[in-house]
Amino acid sequence: MKLIQYKKYIAAILALGIIYACEPTKETSSQKDSQVLELMSKMSVEQKVGQMTQITLGKFHEDGELKVDLLREAIIDKNVGSILNTNGSPLTVTQWHELLTAIQDIATKETELKIPILYGIDAIHGTSYTKGSTLFPHNIGMAAARNTELVSQSAKVTANEVRASGIRWNFDPTLGIGRQPLWSRFEETFGEDVYLTSTLGGSAIKAYEEDGLTNITAVASCMKHFIGYSTPQSGKDRTPAYIPDIQLREYYLPPFEAAVANGTSTVMINSGEVNGVPVHASKYYLQDILRGELGFEGLAVSDWEDIIRLHIRHQVASTPKEAVKLAVNAGIDMSMVPLDYSFYNYLIELVNEGKVSQERLDEAVYRILKLKFDLGLFDNAYPEEAAIPNFGKAEYAEVALNAALESITLLKNEDNILPLSKNAKVLLTGPGANNIGALHGSWSYTWQGDAEAAYNEGTLTLKDAMIEKIGASNVITNAVSDYNDATNTSTAFVKNNASKADVIVLAIGEKAYAESPGGIDDLTMDENQLLLVEAAVATGKPVVLLLAQGRPRVISSIEPGVKGVLNLYRPASQGAIATMEILFGDYNPNGRLPFTYPKNTGDIVLYDRKHSENYKESEPDTYGLGGFSPQWAFGHGLSYTTFSYSDLKLDQTTINANGTINATVTVSNSGDRDGKVAVELYVTDLYASVTPGEKRLKKFKKVEIKSGTSIQVDFQLAVADLSFINQNSERVTEEGEFTLMIGDQQENFFYKK
Repeated sequence: MKLIQYKKYIAAILALGIIYACEPTKETSSQKDSQVLELMSKMSVEQKVGQMTQITLGKFHEDGELKVDLLREAIIDKNVGSILNTNGSPLTVTQWHELLTAIQDIATKETELKIPILYGIDAIHGTSYTKGSTLFPHNIGMAAARNTELVSQSAKVTANEVRASGIRWNFDPTLGIGRQPLWSRFEETFGEDVYLTSTLGGSAIKAYEEDGLTNITAVASCMKHFIGYSTPQSGKDRTPAYIPDIQLREYYLPPFEAAVANGTSTVMINSGEVNGVPVHASKYYLQDILRGELGFEGLAVSDWEDIIRLHIRHQVASTPKEAVKLAVNAGIDMSMVPLDYSFYNYLIELVNEGKVSQERLDEAVYRILKLKFDLGLFDNAYPEEAAIPNFGKAEYAEVALNAALESITLLKNEDNILPLSKNAKVLLTGPGANNIGALHGSWSYTWQGDAEAAYNEGTLTLKDAMIEKIGASNVITNAVSDYNDATNTSTAFVKNNASKADVIVLAIGEKAYAESPGGIDDLTMDENQLLLVEAAVATGKPVVLLLAQGRPRVISSIEPGVKGVLNLYRPASQGAIATMEILFGDYNPNGRLPFTYPKNTGDIVLYDRKHSENYKESEPDTYGLGGFSPQWAFGHGLSYTTFSYSDLKLDQTTINANGTINATVTVSNSGDRDGKVAVELYVTDLYASVTPGEKRLKKFKKVEIKSGTSIQVDFQLAVADLSFINQNSERVTEEGEFTLMIGDQQENFFYKK
């Protein structure tokens, strides 16, 4: 729906009380809409502004205790409509129920209109803030698994456990694509490819919401962070991005288009700015694109403190009050304030002064109340007892284990050093060897994920899992739980004990971090860890690296000396067990890199690069290839068996505007192990009016093939799969020749209108 049409539509609804046109698949929408309008007719400006105000739980806590008087002030005096977060530590299901009951008691029993509170939480790789919940690999690992069903399963579990906790709004998934590896939230992305991100992100959203928001197995999803957040030029969180419109529409917008198509209920806005304009203050991004082009009709919430930052950081508003005016008029429906009532006070003044219209106010409040009705909060605002049995089911651990197993990526296996014998003597050390946080990363029971005591009892470290796998007598280790303890990078320990070992396994990478505290200036692995690897290589024993990290840390200086490399990403609650299953050969690895792993920190060239990026002028007027020289390419991932591709066939070599092209390929497992493989289909546009990429991922399928057997894998491409954004920022498909590639097989075809 176009922007002008959309505004007129909302105005007509509010003026005439007619039914708001929601998705036809939503049941009882007519009844809910009439209820929203009836409620709004009774609301004062103050009550409406309160619904747009979101406050953090910490505002009502002092010395770890809930202060009911402060909570009453928020809900009764300030009409606050939404609360988020924890007070710094996870709660049990019982504690969540007690807290939310106390909140809803005030909202539904002590206020005039009895409007329930909408509670939101960051459950971004499992139910992050409830004790005993199941945590899954971060999105970067889920993307490596190349398995949409696993993404769906993990989102279903998360929805169950969040709802069982009494919460119905989840700030997930992250849909910014990971094309800036310095960024500290890289682990929250599905990697650098737009198709992969769109597909997996859409799968998560559908899983969160498809059961129906009144159901105890569903939560409202939140596509975030719209738009351009994941590519800050400096690599630092919440700093400016500069994205040409062609790039924005080619790479950054499609995941949000897919999210809207899959029915997401809410959107969280980019904390930063794009091309010098903070997104929170941009009518172009929030109205013309989000509402007009994408047709999104749900709730738009700011991120943490971002409206006041229009004044104090971005400096596009000369006062805090002007910041509120800019953001609300641009299209923000709810402000994650989150620590005071400045937004509430200023917005009341602005409405009364006519600087924010009643129409804009009603538009925002309508969306908020509509979501509350959709979630069933007006029927029952309280935590649902019936949802409690959906928490902590034994089968959830199996889903988490499968996700970790399929995500872990074997990057190097020189001389087939892996898998290791279970009778081998293993020297195990490194900062990540005995640290739970490094396996989980951000948003893991605490914001930073680095509080070891907060993790579930029984969660294994790599050290624990290795001892469990091969016995304490076969493990030589000094690893301690403190990631930064110098013991973990002791070169003396390695030198003094190498002779007792058959192999040295080093768990290196990054400690847990979230958002800005995880900012770095250099992708190169920490020096003390590189020195540890150098010392291990110098002993002459074979060295295997386990990389527990949220982004690709550069290891080119030590990589030639090591025999094996497993990239664990952030494999989470079952990650240690999964690592040992792969390390010792009980599971055949099948993860594929969802990003290009750089060889040098200043040489970030992505897989879908332009052809000119392949060239390098080493000497004046002498050109050759070498411009693209990563450590490991996007899609790289080894196996303990051998897969080969043959007999690629296209059902036709020319298609028209309404046509499709079917591709089949034979995939064979010629090794001595059964295994899974992600079969990937790429397309190259040979010539186009905007320089085409080297290749673009268009389809993928995860298949399992028995040793010594072959299967046929089928794909279908539509003309839309060949499209791109042209110089006029329009999506088009141009006539011409294309190359289709699967493995080492390729065939050409033509598109003619």
